[in-house]
Amino acid sequence: MRHDAAMTILGEHGTELIGAIAEVVTAEAAACEDARTMTDTVVDAMWESGLMRYMNPAEAGGSEPTFGEMLDMWEQMAWLDGSFGWIGIANLPSAAAVAAYLPEEGFREVFGNSDRVTMGGQFAPNGQGQRVEGGYRISGSWNFGSGTGHSAFVCAGFLPIEDGNFCFDANGEISLMAAVIPRDEITFTDGWHVQGLRGTGSYDYNVVDLFVPEHRTFDLFARTPHRGSSPAFHMGLMAITAAGHAGWALGVARSMLDDVRDLSPVKARMGDMETLAHKPSFQRGYAHHLGMWRAARLLVHDTFTRVEAEVAAGRTLTPTMRADMRIAATYATEACREVAQWAHLAAGTTAIREGSRLERAFRDLYTGTQHAFISEKTYLDSAQVLLGLVEDQRGL
Repeated sequence: MRHDAAMTILGEHGTELIGAIAEVVTAEAAACEDARTMTDTVVDAMWESGLMRYMNPAEAGGSEPTFGEMLDMWEQMAWLDGSFGWIGIANLPSAAAVAAYLPEEGFREVFGNSDRVTMGGQFAPNGQGQRVEGGYRISGSWNFGSGTGHSAFVCAGFLPIEDGNFCFDANGEISLMAAVIPRDEITFTDGWHVQGLRGTGSYDYNVVDLFVPEHRTFDLFARTPHRGSSPAFHMGLMAITAAGHAGWALGVARSMLDDVRDLSPVKARMGDMETLAHKPSFQRGYAHHLGMWRAARLLVHDTFTRVEAEVAAGRTLTPTMRADMRIAATYATEACREVAQWAHLAAGTTAIREGSRLERAFRDLYTGTQHAFISEKTYLDSAQVLLGLVEDQRGL
C-alpha cells in the first residue's frame, strides 16, 4: 500500500498534526461554510499532514491513538472550527473502523489502490440488503451523511434480508450491518442547507438495488478487528463515536469560553460603565461555566481511559462499561450546550455578528447537539442497564 511522504509517524500526537495546519483551517473556515463542505485546501492539508489517516490501524498507515489522544485531537479540531471538528469525528473514525473490520479482500480493494481513502456517511441502518450470491442488493436512503462532500467511499448502514426475513446474529438479535460503497455508485440529493456545521458536506444520499459484495460489508457492532491492536478497536464503533461527540462538544464550547474571556476586557454592554471583565455577574458566570466545562472534560477523559485500560488488560467490555461511556458523552454534550448559551448571552451583540467565531460556534454547537447519538434515549438505555432492568442495550 502506498502512502504520502508526509504520512503520520507512528507515535506522533494528533494535536501536533492539527497545529501544523491550524492557520489553513482558520483561513478557510468561511470558505468552507460558503461551499457547504470542506474546501480542497483543507482536505489536502489534512492528507499532507497525516491527520486524515491518524486514527487508522497501522496496516492502513495510522497511529492507533489512545482515547486520551483522540479526545485531545477532536477538542483541538473543534476549537479551531466546528465544521472542521465534525469532519474529525466523521471521516477519521469511519476510515479507521472500515480498515479495522472489513475482511481481507475488502480491505485490499478499498485501501490497496489509493493513497487517499476518505470515508464518510451514515451508519444508521436506513437501508435493506437482500442477500444474493456473493453479497447484497441494497436499497435505502440516508440523511446527514457527514463528510460525504469529499469522501471517496460512503458508508451506509443496512438490515440484511434473506428469503424475505430479517437475519439474526449470534445473540438472536436482528443483524445490523454497514456497507462501504464507492462514491460514483451513490446518488446524492444534497439537502445540506442548515443552521450550523455548514462546512461539513453532510449530504443526503440513496441507492436502489445496488449490488455490494460481502467483502465490503461488516457487522455494525463488530469488536473483533481484523487489523489494529489498540484497545479502541476492541471497544467498537459505538464507543469511538461517543468519544468523538464528547470531544467535539468540548472543543466548540471551550472556543466560546476562550473568545468571551478575550473579549471581556474591552467589551462593555450598552448602558454599563464597566467592561465585562469588571462585572461581578460576568466573573461569577465565567468561573461557574469554566468549572462546568472542566468537570465535563474530566468525566469524559476519566471514563473512557478507565474503560480502555480495563480492555487493554484483557477484561471483557461489559454493558455497564458501555453505558458509563455513553452517559459521560451525553452529559458532556449537554454541559457544553449550557456553557455555549451563557457565553453567547454574555458576549451580547458581538455573538450575533455573522462570521464571528462566537456566532459560528454557537450555531455549530446547537446543530451538533441535535444528533440522535447523544439524545435522551442514551440516558434511558444506559439507565435500564445500570438498574438491572435489561442485561444489555447493544446500541450503547
